Amino acid sequence: QIGFEFGATTGRPRRTGWLDLVSLKHATMINGINNLVITKLDVLSGIPTLKIATKYKTEDGKIIDYFTSSTTKLYKYEPIYEELEGWTEDITKVRSYDELPQNAKKYIEFIENYLGINVYLVSVGPERSQNIIRKELF
Repeated sequence: QIGFEFGATTGRPRRTGWLDLVSLKHATMINGINNLVITKLDVLSGIPTLKIATKYKTEDGKIIDYFTSSTTKLYKYEPIYEELEGWTEDITKVRSYDELPQNAKKYIEFIENYLGINVYLVSVGPERSQNIIRKELF
């Protein structure tokens, strides 16, 4: 509800969950993505512990850090999460990366390090004025 994650036409709640970096790394690789935009960072404010999937546990107990395109296999995989400390500050008025809480910056930098790409822009609210340009594209 905080992120207004409802279908525009149907009004149905959207499925939300923790960030899955294994699948995101695969998506960035196959699509040639080398910069990322993080939206709605503000909705994570107030969550004590943030989870990020960095590996999967397969049906047979094997731990893997790569994506499978087999939906039948993926359905049976269990995500393995790393946990990061959250932040309590309201970040909707933040206008520069340096103003973000330390734990928000750690979250962003964790994503960058795992994916091996830059986070170009971070949004801290729905308005255009709430976009923070983190790194120049070139």
